[in-house]
Amino acid sequence: MFDGDLASLSTTDLLESAAEHRAEENRCAARRLEHAQIFADRHHPDLRPARPARRSCDGRERAIVLGGDGCPEIAEFAIAEFGLVVGISAAAAARYIGQALALRHRFPFTWAKVQSGEATPWRATRIADACLKLSEGAARYVDQRVAGLIDSITPYRLEKIVNAAKAHTDPDRARAEADAKARERGVFVGRTDEHGTKTVYIRAASGAVIRYNASITSIAEALMTLGDTRTLQHRRADAIEIMADPHYMIELLLQAHQHSLRHPTQDTTPTPTPTPDHRPEPPTPPAAAVGPNTGSSRADEGLLSDWVNACGEPGPDDEADRDAPHPSTSDLPDPLDIPFKDVVEPFDPGLRVDRGDGDVSAIFDPATGDAAAADAGAVDAEAQRALDARLAQIKHDAHTHPATGARANGAGGAAWRLRAGKTEIFVHLTDHTLATGTGVLRVEDLGPLLAGQLSELVGHGPYVVKPVIDLNDAVSVDAYEIPNRIRERAKLMYPVELFPYGTRETHPAMDLDHIEPYDPLGPPGQTSTGNLAPLGRFPHRVKTHGRGWNVRRLDRKTLEWRTPHGFTFHVDPTGTHQVPRTPDP
Repeated sequence: MFDGDLASLSTTDLLESAAEHRAEENRCAARRLEHAQIFADRHHPDLRPARPARRSCDGRERAIVLGGDGCPEIAEFAIAEFGLVVGISAAAAARYIGQALALRHRFPFTWAKVQSGEATPWRATRIADACLKLSEGAARYVDQRVAGLIDSITPYRLEKIVNAAKAHTDPDRARAEADAKARERGVFVGRTDEHGTKTVYIRAASGAVIRYNASITSIAEALMTLGDTRTLQHRRADAIEIMADPHYMIELLLQAHQHSLRHPTQDTTPTPTPTPDHRPEPPTPPAAAVGPNTGSSRADEGLLSDWVNACGEPGPDDEADRDAPHPSTSDLPDPLDIPFKDVVEPFDPGLRVDRGDGDVSAIFDPATGDAAAADAGAVDAEAQRALDARLAQIKHDAHTHPATGARANGAGGAAWRLRAGKTEIFVHLTDHTLATGTGVLRVEDLGPLLAGQLSELVGHGPYVVKPVIDLNDAVSVDAYEIPNRIRERAKLMYPVELFPYGTRETHPAMDLDHIEPYDPLGPPGQTSTGNLAPLGRFPHRVKTHGRGWNVRRLDRKTLEWRTPHGFTFHVDPTGTHQVPRTPDP
């Protein structure tokens, strides 16, 4: 209706044009769901020709059900080709096809609303996802309750109604899910890295979190006593690394205590932790997560047993709308369930958290004030070098002096022999960066960092530099089994699996596929860095047992994949590239 230059439209027409395009976008999304449904119909296992003497084990293709109880089966490997053609991973394709089938077979009223344009497709698919484990009858009950509300209320309110309907129709499952959530405890490291910074999520008992929070604050206050003038939150962040080495932590607390005794006139008043008035709080999860600290602890006593603190009360839960499509597309079979409402952008491996007010940001806002206040706590270069030297000496003392307990009692003791845990990092950098100390380098499992951040990554402890592995050297063995030295080279050569749109980062236990199948009677050296490709288990099974899949190496860095229906993809260090199809004569 409104074609041509948008700048020439009146404001009223511009708004109407935006609404029209939104409606067209929904129509296209509904049609794509229909594509997925028909594709699944055409790949029902009963329609596939039988393969004599083939079993559905040992990695061969199986018939699976996507979308929940009441949905038809689909031939497993067909999912991979659908995902490649639409540009998503196999796991994301499986979830999408399951959503489409669930809408048609388990949520007929909701699906009718989607087809008529009365319901936004992405909201409907989220309902299907939320009810995946319900029986077909229970899903139909939820469908009747929510079909007419999908676009008339906010997604947050809709989610509450869906959960209430689920609990009403299947109370036993609701109780089981509640118990399972209560048992979910652990420490999870975020997948993404932002300029040398990673995020940790903690679910633990409330008392344990309170004591852990107090320990962090005690270390932060000890750092201040030793001359660290940065903001409290920066010191709390550094406390995480110190706690990783218990001996270092105890020695630092002890020396900070002794320093405060030698300088009693020094102001060692603990810096108050920002309260919820200073920064917004995320909703409180069912199990305790690290929260703000509104109390204080006495680091000057230097006693681990006396670390007691109190956590501030969380702020109210904001029920504002999150009116934007954010389907999750993680390739993990069981994605990490973060204890806050997570919103993941399509095909973006990074996690961001919506606090309910439309502001999508990190779980905790790192800003404790304006930029000027943050700069006020900065340490100048000379003072920073002095502080680093002192912390390095404390860490050295922690592993060379007699045990802290013996020292505290005035007795002697054997030298410490327990060392901190070892870690191994792989750093990729150019000769220019190595010579000048400036530029960008890449760290395995972290991503790009500035050269100046490498010292922060290594820390104050001793380190060993291992010889550089020349990946241009071809290494092979005359056996099917792959030795560790070849696995290590494959990991360094190919950081991500070589399946089109693959999402798995290469790790030591990942499958390494022989691109040219291994032949026990063939020539020597078949297991080589030039004939191995890292693949996740599902893509490996597709290549090995899927009908019509062909893979060949074009050069040292590029694999060519051809699907059963003739679609071709090249996978190289720059990603996945679909090759245009040649028209049939």
